Amino acid sequence: MRLATINTPQGPRLHVRGRSGYVDAAAETGNGALASMTTALAAGAAAWEQLRSLEARDGRQVEESEYAAVVPDPPRVLCLGVNYSEHALETGRTVPKWPESFVRGADSLTGPFADLVHPALTERFDYEGELGIVIGQGGRYIPAEKALDAIAGFVVCNDGSARDWQRAGTQWTPGKNFDATMPLGPDLVTVDEVDVSDVQLTTKVNGEVRQSARTSQMLVNVPRAIEFFSSFTTLRPGDVIATGTPGGVGIGRQPPLFLVPGDVVEVTIEGVGTIRNRVVAEKSEGVSRTWVPAVASGPGL
Repeated sequence: MRLATINTPQGPRLHVRGRSGYVDAAAETGNGALASMTTALAAGAAAWEQLRSLEARDGRQVEESEYAAVVPDPPRVLCLGVNYSEHALETGRTVPKWPESFVRGADSLTGPFADLVHPALTERFDYEGELGIVIGQGGRYIPAEKALDAIAGFVVCNDGSARDWQRAGTQWTPGKNFDATMPLGPDLVTVDEVDVSDVQLTTKVNGEVRQSARTSQMLVNVPRAIEFFSSFTTLRPGDVIATGTPGGVGIGRQPPLFLVPGDVVEVTIEGVGTIRNRVVAEKSEGVSRTWVPAVASGPGL
């Protein structure tokens, strides 16, 4: 099953991909809990079966501009960093023996085909194509062998990063949380439809391949990521986990090659989908420049 969040006159609403387009889940079933991704995931097995019943119905065709972030209001976005050896080495780090992690807020998310906002306060805006996990059942202390039971499905994301803000201090949160810098979508593809243990991930900028790797190269794979995060926090329906990016990011190139307005970034994950975003400049009117980090030279993410 494939689920998407589509912008409508009533606001963002959960849709199921039917036989010939997308079906508004709440409108077709009369179940208000199916109006949003997070409430549908929290509603349990009965709601899930209602969603599955819509796959056989005819829906409407949707323009790319109508897609919202597939989970527009996640409780949290938990992220793995430096989760591919090549990426660790290209950014001057050693291959980590313990998972690197950080948290994003919901305001940093944007639609899978929306404009990717280049923050006014960074000169080093970078791309990071990644596989995303959306939590369904969730739970605490989930062993790796039970991880798939906790997952609703998988998405494509781009962890847009302000490298100068990321490197200015010892914590990465500021560089990872500028508004509208993480496209997420286009669909949530359920675990019974795709096996993501060894699929191709490709990132292109203006049609040029910048990242090319397989998810089997992750240092911490999907089941172990669920086990890790659920060890210190209860995973809840609608939580998103970003699993880290492979080598080929802009800061790892010689010389570094960062995103500028007008660039188009496309991330494709085999069996999951493609997101595509044009980089646009943040409107600078009213922007305070009290905090503008000096460019640091230490290892990045």
